[in-house]
Amino acid sequence: MRLNGIRLAHRKNTEDCETVLLDRPKKVVLSMWQHIGAPAVPRVKVGDEVKVGTLVGDADTHMTVPVHSSVSGKVTAIGELLLPNGKTCATVEIEPDGKMELDPGLSPPVMTDKKSLAAGVRASGCCGMGGAGFPTHVKLDYFEEKAHIDTLIVNAAECEPYITSDYRELIENTDRVIGGMKLIRECLKIERVCIGIEENKPKAIKLFRERLRNEKGFEVMKLRSSYPQGAEKVIAYSATGRVVEEGHLTAEYGMIVLNASTVGFISDYADTGIPFVSRRVTIDGDAVGKPCNLRAPIGTPISELLEAADTDLESVRRLIAGGPMMGISIYDTSLPLLKTNNAILAFKEEEKIYEPSNCIRCGRCIAACPLGLMPRELERAYDRADRDELNRLKINLCMNCGSCSYVCPARRSLAEKNQLAKGLALSRK
Repeated sequence: MRLNGIRLAHRKNTEDCETVLLDRPKKVVLSMWQHIGAPAVPRVKVGDEVKVGTLVGDADTHMTVPVHSSVSGKVTAIGELLLPNGKTCATVEIEPDGKMELDPGLSPPVMTDKKSLAAGVRASGCCGMGGAGFPTHVKLDYFEEKAHIDTLIVNAAECEPYITSDYRELIENTDRVIGGMKLIRECLKIERVCIGIEENKPKAIKLFRERLRNEKGFEVMKLRSSYPQGAEKVIAYSATGRVVEEGHLTAEYGMIVLNASTVGFISDYADTGIPFVSRRVTIDGDAVGKPCNLRAPIGTPISELLEAADTDLESVRRLIAGGPMMGISIYDTSLPLLKTNNAILAFKEEEKIYEPSNCIRCGRCIAACPLGLMPRELERAYDRADRDELNRLKINLCMNCGSCSYVCPARRSLAEKNQLAKGLALSRK
């Protein structure tokens, strides 16, 4: 069996751009909702002095990820933010003092087993850095009665065009990524660790094979360069041949999948105790004068990131957080950098709107779907509000990769309707 997918122009313009530190933002706005799950609640008030790593938001729910100050300074406002997905959340706005002093209470955590690893990772504020933002501690805190984890898969596919933030983590922080792999393996008693890297990154593949050649139980897998190779269920199949059925998690099939930058961060946190307060982000697009990789504090206004990359802000007509396939459009450059933002893409041309034509039954959408769905039939079921048919066609398996819309010669809005169809399938009649 070979998974479907599509070929995209890689456009990895910044793969050789060493990360530049941008650590003096004019202000930071910390969103309390930067992950999948329940939002955090502000734990500070206006006028409070904070340091780098001070806890500023949390909630007593399993699917919440705490938020920490990314700068030292004073809390100037507790506000509300309209997110690009249309939802709103609370924010903590901080005026930096320029000192970037660490919170004196920070210290390296003790993580020696599954329980302490999950607790430590939660305390760090870590969520998946590949874009989805799933709380990492939830993946690590699996029910041992239901799952025996035998494989850790480190996702270094980075299959979307333009984005090179994970690649730079592999090249610049090789020891950190390997250290994270070893720590997680030891704490969870995992037999096999596999890092999957797409074949369009030969330098990273060679580097990790050299560094891990004498490490028993570690494997570097060269993955076919196709999209969406980096999707969790896709890379899980590529690494193990196991098919994760609808409604199930990879842990139920003996696997944990973690993004490469996430693994690198866990290693760094174990050594320093500094929580998730900054991240690497790729800045690219035809409106960007100097495409680059920047490391910036969480909450930095996107306008400052674009300015650091010599972006002609007046010419920007389309702004995307993430990649061009699964990223989300940004309506305002004043929006803050989030933990899940691995790229900011700025383009001079507005997105082209095409008038769809009738389906010609070419079957390209089915051939492109990595999970073997039938997008045109899903569209037909959605148009007639047939919830039973949507569920029969397994609409909830759709990962919103956009491959179906990308290959459709009739320009039909297949991927968009799939997302609407998910809500319809779950709603009451």
